[in-house]
Amino acid sequence: MSDRTTESVGNEQNLYRQVDAGMPSFYDQDLGPVFFVDFADDIARRVVAADPLRVLEIAAGTGIVTRRLRDLLPAGSQLTATDLNPQMLDIARPKFRPDETVRFQPADATALQFPAASFDTVVCQFGIMFFPDKEKSYQEIHRVLATDGQCIFSVWDSHDYNPIGRVLTDLAAGFFPADPPRFFEAPYAYHRIDPIKDALSGAGFSDLRISVLSLEKTIPDIAAYARALIYGSPMIDQIRARGGVSPERVVEAIAAALPREFGANPTRMPLQAIVFEARKK
Repeated sequence: MSDRTTESVGNEQNLYRQVDAGMPSFYDQDLGPVFFVDFADDIARRVVAADPLRVLEIAAGTGIVTRRLRDLLPAGSQLTATDLNPQMLDIARPKFRPDETVRFQPADATALQFPAASFDTVVCQFGIMFFPDKEKSYQEIHRVLATDGQCIFSVWDSHDYNPIGRVLTDLAAGFFPADPPRFFEAPYAYHRIDPIKDALSGAGFSDLRISVLSLEKTIPDIAAYARALIYGSPMIDQIRARGGVSPERVVEAIAAALPREFGANPTRMPLQAIVFEARKK
């Protein structure tokens, strides 16, 4: 995928700024256990290893990483969780007791409202690839970090290592050949390491470390997972905007395709992420 295509995919989505009312629940309950929970454990451990007192999470979504961070961070540490969409944070808040120190607030990662040097660590799981101006987001992260502060974020690797993205992209194109929905390209379109390294360096980061994490994930309920892939993502809006095809037809096609692609009893699919860790100079 060219840089031009990658940019257009991300900009087409402007993802999660406005979402269908039921989307956050599908995202949290049925996509979260498959896509996010295991990687959240890893990234939270990386954050805690640096012993930060002030942590900012951007693109926190429904609080899957936030929950693990609060579990592992010392009680006296400050944790701020932000997301572009307040509806996502509404799902996250009930996961925490009133006495647990977590501050939730909407925020645009390309224009953070926090003062300079406010945090020791900024963390973002699977969010950077959706930001319309990634260089600006790196600059903002650098600004709000204290000297020697750490930025930790993850992105999905390409379709070659996450074949679910290819399967879903091809299915969507089959239903809408003249104007295929492109959401399932977007999560896997920002994986080239050298441009990311250059952007981080340009924003002032150094001491870059890169890790590749691979796992095989069982899909416990194919029907629920297939439904969440549509109703728990911006795909639902893209399908409705194009018209002519019921979202339920797409859900049924996904549910039939998953066992064909990944086997049955159980259905297990590979997932691969790239984790970047860098420090403010």
